[in-house]
Amino acid sequence: MLIRLALILAILAGLAVGGLNFTKVKEKITTLQKERDFEKDEKVKAQTELTSTKKDLAKTKTELTQTKTALDTATADLASAKSNLEKTSTDLDSIKKQLEKTADELKATQQELSAYKATGVTPEQILAFTKEHKKVQDALAVSLDENRLLARKNRNLQNELDIYVKQDYAVPLPAKLTGKVLVTDPKWNFVILNVGENQGVLNHAELLVNRNGSLVAKVRVTSVQKDRCVANVLPEWKLGDVFEGDHVIPANPASSSALCLPDFVPDGSCC
Repeated sequence: MLIRLALILAILAGLAVGGLNFTKVKEKITTLQKERDFEKDEKVKAQTELTSTKKDLAKTKTELTQTKTALDTATADLASAKSNLEKTSTDLDSIKKQLEKTADELKATQQELSAYKATGVTPEQILAFTKEHKKVQDALAVSLDENRLLARKNRNLQNELDIYVKQDYAVPLPAKLTGKVLVTDPKWNFVILNVGENQGVLNHAELLVNRNGSLVAKVRVTSVQKDRCVANVLPEWKLGDVFEGDHVIPANPASSSALCLPDFVPDGSCC
């Protein structure tokens, strides 16, 4: 009986201990489950926050790129604006100088206008004076041309007369006259020179032909045109063959101002 009682007590005690252990194990399992759920929730929360952080980082990176692009554009615009400003400043300086020049010209024009008004002459009278002055200039030019032509004819006639009247007369030519041989004809012993009436050449005048400073021959003019003349080579003065390009100078240069006529030299200066 005692054994049974003891056995029952032992069983009851075992059940009590088992129940107690079960209770503790259950509590521990429940705690572990809660901790597991908590860690799971935290992990999910952390994963969500990480995903959100990555999105925010990508957005921030995109915004940073856009900001950099905008900054580069702003810098370029600033440089362009600075260049435009400098150009505008230069243009303003140029305009200022042009305005000052225009003001000076306007002042000069006003002074000229005042001087013109002071004369009391009308524009119609000035126009008439201008036309009349043009007519006078044209008539003067015609007269000068006629005078030059008459002077040439007179000199040619005087030259022909002096040749027949004066014994051993040497036809003088302008002292500064120089020319070149254009054409030579050894067979007929004549040459064509590039000087004529316009340079003061007269018929029967004599010229010395030289090459490199050495005398080659003497020629006598037989025919004269405006810018050309024909001359015969004088046999007694022929020291060598005359070639094209040889230079000629007067054999009897004028020693006075008698030949200093405007039609004999291009600039009208004294020969």
